[in-house]
Amino acid sequence: MSRAARWRVCSVPGCPEYTQDSRCPDHARAADHARGTARQRGYGRRHEQRFRPGVLQRDPVCTCPGCTSCQPGAGRPCAAASVHADHWPMDRRELVAARLDPDDPRHGRGLCPPCHSTHTSSEQPGGWNQ
Repeated sequence: MSRAARWRVCSVPGCPEYTQDSRCPDHARAADHARGTARQRGYGRRHEQRFRPGVLQRDPVCTCPGCTSCQPGAGRPCAAASVHADHWPMDRRELVAARLDPDDPRHGRGLCPPCHSTHTSSEQPGGWNQ
């Protein structure tokens, strides 16, 4: 049986609903609503027109050092096409707190989808809602 086909109890404490995801549909919807829109999280027009294009133009190939998500055990950049402009080495919140421009492409790197997901999950294990 594949992992996606398993039914398990919703990850929200006290919820008895079974789901194939981590949360039941009601709790998933509530978490998504609490997260806010991209605009509410600070990803506005400047991000779309300045940060993302600047990073992806500079880094057309994934810059993940020592990547193991695309090539397990390889220990070198995966060389896949960059699709995500990732804030690095500080995340967007840290840049704002340090009074730096979070939309400056110097504060980002280009990553492929698997590398971006891997790094986001390791750096934000509980998500943004904590």
